[in-house]
Amino acid sequence: MIRLAALACAALLAAGVAGGAQAGCGARPDPCRIAGGEYHAALPPGGGPAPPVVLFLHGAGSTGAAVMRNDSLVKPVLERGYAVIAPTGSRRFGGGAGRSWNFYPGWDGRDEAAFLHATVADAAERMGTAPDRVLLAGFSAGGFMVTYLACSSPGAFAAFAPVSGGFWRPHPAGCAGPVRLFHTHGWRDTTVPLEGRFLGGGRYQQGDIMAGLEIWRRANGCADQRPDGFDETGIFLRRRWDSCDPGSALELALFPGGHMVPRGWADMVLDWFEGLPPPP
Repeated sequence: MIRLAALACAALLAAGVAGGAQAGCGARPDPCRIAGGEYHAALPPGGGPAPPVVLFLHGAGSTGAAVMRNDSLVKPVLERGYAVIAPTGSRRFGGGAGRSWNFYPGWDGRDEAAFLHATVADAAERMGTAPDRVLLAGFSAGGFMVTYLACSSPGAFAAFAPVSGGFWRPHPAGCAGPVRLFHTHGWRDTTVPLEGRFLGGGRYQQGDIMAGLEIWRRANGCADQRPDGFDETGIFLRRRWDSCDPGSALELALFPGGHMVPRGWADMVLDWFEGLPPPP
């Protein structure tokens, strides 16, 4: 099954980019190690009690350490008073240190949901982060992981924010709800196209992002397929569904680039996160 995951993710890009300050286990340079894996973390400047958390999952072939070197992602999150926690996936990817996630239902390997909950609990104990105010986000294969966790356990985290990653085919018959989810995708993405694509010589298939939104609307009990609102934030074209179950939230943002976490994403998504209604 490990070979299946590697083939399926082979074209996905890593989320980390060069530059930026290294971060390890809070003030220590080494990663935090727990049963089953490790994570990197950085706390916001100035301290303060129980900062909320952006738990960010890297793309295939990357690591938590690489995420922490992505200044355009990490810096605005820290400046807004959030901790950044970047765990490393369990599946080997290629011949180097890169990893991916055990995201597809039925695959053998680490229980990623249990590992992520253990990560949040460990960070709360070590660093005083808020375990109940966690935005689970991820890029590419990390976005696949976020999507499937949101589907199976929408109450596991405060909200979900996948970037350039959705379901695979066959799409789930349905998801639990209500869910609070903000999906971001590049209009020119050819690695994870909006329509999906075949992988592994046609054995596997990425799903259709718009079909995934229909699954989310059903989970949230939305009154109609038609969006209730439209906004523009910098390069992002946004549409949202409000006529849905209390406590739910669903939004899509498209941008003109390709397979990446674009600049401006962090502030846009945190504005959305901070404006969410309280859960039911």
